Amino acid sequence: MALIHDLPEAIATFFDTATPREWIDEAVNRLPELLLDHANCELKAASTALGFIYRYSDRTALSHQMSRLAREELRHFEQARKLMDEMDIPFERVSASRYAGNLRQAVRRDEPEHLLDMLLVGALIEARSCERFAALVPHLPEHLSNFYAGLLASEARHFEHYLEFARSEVDVSDQGFDRRLEELKLLEAKLISEPDDQFRFHSGKPSPPNIDNRGMSAGAD
Repeated sequence: MALIHDLPEAIATFFDTATPREWIDEAVNRLPELLLDHANCELKAASTALGFIYRYSDRTALSHQMSRLAREELRHFEQARKLMDEMDIPFERVSASRYAGNLRQAVRRDEPEHLLDMLLVGALIEARSCERFAALVPHLPEHLSNFYAGLLASEARHFEHYLEFARSEVDVSDQGFDRRLEELKLLEAKLISEPDDQFRFHSGKPSPPNIDNRGMSAGAD
C-alpha cells in the first residue's frame, strides 16, 4: 500500500517537514475525533475568510476571492457533517488547537505586517491540510479515502490563492517576504513535529504512551 496519495507539486515543494507517521497511525485509530475536528476546521476556515472581507473590504480582489473561498469552505463543512451523520458522530464545537493558536499568536499586530502574516498563516494551514489529506488517503476506509482525495485539489488551490495575495496585497520586498515566510514555516514545522498532548487534525506528534491526550498521566484521578 502506498504511504501517501498523490500530493500536488506546489505542496510537495513547499514543505520541508512531512506529517509524522505517528500522527497518521493515531488518526486512523481515532476517526470520529478526526472528523469532528476537521468539520470544525472547515467552519473556522470559512469564518477566517469572512474576517478578511470585514477587515479589508476596500481590497476588491481580496474580498472577491475570500467570498468564494468562504462558500467553498462551507461546502466542505457540509460534506464533513454529512459523513459524521452517516457514522452517527455528533457535532460539537471544538476549541482552537495548539497548532492554530500558536500560529495566530505569531501574527504581528500592526499593518501591513498583520495582513501579510494572516495571509501567510492561511497559506500554511491550507497547505498542511492538503498534505495531511494526501497522507491519510491510503490508510482510510474507502468512503473517507474518497472524501479526502476529493479535497486535495481545492486545498492546494486555497494555499496558492493565499500565497498569491500575500505577495500582491502587501508592499514588501522579496527578501522581507521570504524571510517572514521562512520564520512562520519553521514555527509550523515545530508544531507538527513536536509531541502534542492533544489530538487534532493539525496536532503534532502524539505524546508518549504514559501521557493521555488530555495531557494527564495515565491512570491519574
